[in-house]
Amino acid sequence: MRDHAGRTTPAEAPFLHKFIAMDMDERWVNRSPEVMLETFHWFRGEGFGLIVEDLLRLPQQPCVIVEGFRLLPHLVKPLLAAPAHAVWLLATPDFRRLAIQSRAVPGEGFVWKTSDPAKAGRNIAERERMFTRRLQEEAERLQLPTIQVDATMTEDDLCGQVTSAFGL
Repeated sequence: MRDHAGRTTPAEAPFLHKFIAMDMDERWVNRSPEVMLETFHWFRGEGFGLIVEDLLRLPQQPCVIVEGFRLLPHLVKPLLAAPAHAVWLLATPDFRRLAIQSRAVPGEGFVWKTSDPAKAGRNIAERERMFTRRLQEEAERLQLPTIQVDATMTEDDLCGQVTSAFGL
């Protein structure tokens, strides 16, 4: 992502460059989760073309799996040979809460660079919840497959569901 940010201009990615100019409190504490969602550059598709450029540079064999929250269904669908070539993993609130807790080591991570790490964490969690809901709705509208990833799912369970979704 840092490489992609460096390959854009303010004209090409205005939300990204506004985000870069913000301090940590402006990013994570002073804005509502709704504003954070609506103005987050990667959720708006900025830089998606750079992902495509990078993928086109890769050899066509063997197959490539691409993962990340920047792969928005409405941007990916036109590039798919078939809907079965993609699946969106959607974290349940419990999964997301456990993931955040597992990474929330006091003093480490970007939320600790804010004046209110607890509020920053709550804002981010709510923004992520809203983003996941938006992904689910968009994938359903576009008739693209999704998998709910919950806190009880093992890696083998998830691997089995992804394998099944791809017909492997």
